[in-house]
Amino acid sequence: MTGILTVTLNPALDVSTSVDRVRPEDKLRCAMPSLDTGGGGVNVARAIGELGGRAGAFVALAGHTGAQFRDLLEDEPLDPVVFDIPGDTRQSLAVTDEGTGEQFRFVMPGPRWSPDLAEAAIRAIVAAAPRDGFVVLSGSQPPGVPVHFPTGLAAEIEAVGARLILDTSGPPLRALLGVGHARHHVLRLDGAESAELAGRRLVTREEVADFAQSLIVGGIAEVVVLALGADGSVLATAQGRWHANTIDVPVKSKVGAGDSFVGAFTLALSRGAAPEAALVQGCAAASAAVMTDATALCRREDVEALARTATLTPL
Repeated sequence: MTGILTVTLNPALDVSTSVDRVRPEDKLRCAMPSLDTGGGGVNVARAIGELGGRAGAFVALAGHTGAQFRDLLEDEPLDPVVFDIPGDTRQSLAVTDEGTGEQFRFVMPGPRWSPDLAEAAIRAIVAAAPRDGFVVLSGSQPPGVPVHFPTGLAAEIEAVGARLILDTSGPPLRALLGVGHARHHVLRLDGAESAELAGRRLVTREEVADFAQSLIVGGIAEVVVLALGADGSVLATAQGRWHANTIDVPVKSKVGAGDSFVGAFTLALSRGAAPEAALVQGCAAASAAVMTDATALCRREDVEALARTATLTPL
């Protein structure tokens, strides 16, 4: 088994509470809040831990909130690698209206980075990267981080034999189209991200697979995974393309499905699985995650059961 390091540049301390009814102007008396570590890479590392693996979690933390975040990480099934930065780590506040069940989410801005800080982060990630392993860059980028950060990181970790798995959105994702031979090993996109990058809505599985292979031909990544929501995911490589899905499952919350997919997919690759076999594990984890409440990730027993029901079809 090869090593895994996840990277979270823009973590958030997730504060969750509830109130009988959300009303303007009034002072609202909330229930006792719960605190959780949030951020794409942290969630991916947590999912890997839940599935019986172990990942390092590189996290940029700042100030008093960052200290709280660091303390909470000690109880997670992962190995923290803390990168200290100036400022204060952002918070995310989720308030549930008990009368309607609606949830209101407020996300604070994080610290602004300088280009020098971004360069220092790349050096620190390279130092922590597992030799001949995988580095997972997941989640949003902080303000000030150059849009080509993922491509620069992919090039640098190549020197130690590590491969980048990228799950991002917004300007850093769009910037990939302007870079030939970006050296990303895996690029994962959801439906909205695929449509944004393609400039059109992708309707059929074949259209999705064609677009995925166009990204490979364009040198963006060696493996491209496009999520199709309830219809599973499509994976393409230079050697072939596949669609995978599981049986239908009851949906409690879609939060965490993408991070669970990336965690299970990366863990399978680290254990020597072929990309199409890892696709099955990722789809099983995504389906397992939607069966859990709120922000909970996948459960190992559900993933194992769903993987046995999964279909894998060449396209």
